[in-house]
Amino acid sequence: MPQLNPDPWFFTLMASWTVFLTIVSTKVLTYVKPNEPAPTSTQDYKFGSWNWPW
Repeated sequence: MPQLNPDPWFFTLMASWTVFLTIVSTKVLTYVKPNEPAPTSTQDYKFGSWNWPW
């Protein structure tokens, strides 16, 4: 069963994950958002109780 032989694809898999974890992740983690999210309102809302018909 040739599909169970890890020699042809294992090195490619490990090399691609190494590149992803070292280069791509550092570039993604250094990304800075242009605008930090801020709350639009600091007002507390008071909701009434529900009036259930039963």
